[in-house]
Amino acid sequence: MVLALVLAALLGLTWVGGLVSSLLSARRFASAHEASLLREVLVKDNGADAKVAIIDIAGVITGDWLDHQGNTFVELIGEQLRQAAADDAVKAVLLKVDSPGGEVLASDDISRAVAKCQETSRKPVVASLGAVAASGGYYVVAPCDWIVANELTITGSIGVIMYGFNYRGLLDKVGVRPEVFKSGKFKDMLRGSRSENEILPEERQMLQALVDETHHKFKTVVADGRHKAYAKHQADNARELSSSWEEYADGRVLSGNQAYKLGFVDEIGGLDTAVARASKLAHIPKANLIRYERPFDLSSFLRLFGKTEGATLKVDLGMEFPKLQAGRLYFLSGTVLR
Repeated sequence: MVLALVLAALLGLTWVGGLVSSLLSARRFASAHEASLLREVLVKDNGADAKVAIIDIAGVITGDWLDHQGNTFVELIGEQLRQAAADDAVKAVLLKVDSPGGEVLASDDISRAVAKCQETSRKPVVASLGAVAASGGYYVVAPCDWIVANELTITGSIGVIMYGFNYRGLLDKVGVRPEVFKSGKFKDMLRGSRSENEILPEERQMLQALVDETHHKFKTVVADGRHKAYAKHQADNARELSSSWEEYADGRVLSGNQAYKLGFVDEIGGLDTAVARASKLAHIPKANLIRYERPFDLSSFLRLFGKTEGATLKVDLGMEFPKLQAGRLYFLSGTVLR
């Protein structure tokens, strides 16, 4: 009798444990699903039915993870664009950019998402450039219908950089000599411990060709975006690219006024100017301003109180400083690297 009761108790505990495990698994799945959805937040109520969605692109543009669920900066921007495109009440999108640029692939992914949003939704996408919108920060807005910049905005920097250090001289001073075994003569072409004599002329040519190819893509994106915007909004006094614009696409930074004169931006002004222009292009008298935010994830918050391997406390200084990696191409303003 006692044995039967013990077995029944064990079976009951096993069933309860399985139920709890299933509920926790379901909750984790639901949390992951909810985290992929963004919450609409009212920024300014102008008593209108129509809405203009403001999407912030701030800091260094990267494809790195934002959270433990694997969401990235690129995916966050893309999801905001998709939600704005799917909402019939959203009549225009406004990209508020304050970025010195970032990774080539991440910048290109966002630029493509902006172009796709315009093409599929037929809604105007207007860019408002803040203090800095250079290199990749300009690349992402190049397809926009209209670009607004302050006269003191730092923009341009249409160029590509590949960054690295050669520390062979330091190793020689301390008596350290690297021994490398490789499958081909070009396998370690970016290794920083090589001496000047070990760097082959062919390697320099290959790397420069890679940079030149990426730079050509940058200029193509700028030319295509600006020409389409001019053809589409010529009647609204959109700016046409200057015939000499490619002379200024050599990595140099430009002020908002210089960019306006060369046709890289369409209008001088701030956020209010960009909102007014978005409303005009969308043919609406006024609109409420909204943003999208990720919902609060309690599990992420509770991790601060538990033991998490490799957990760090991050202090927000208002800007993400670039962590450049060898062998990776960047659309990054030179002003950040000095």
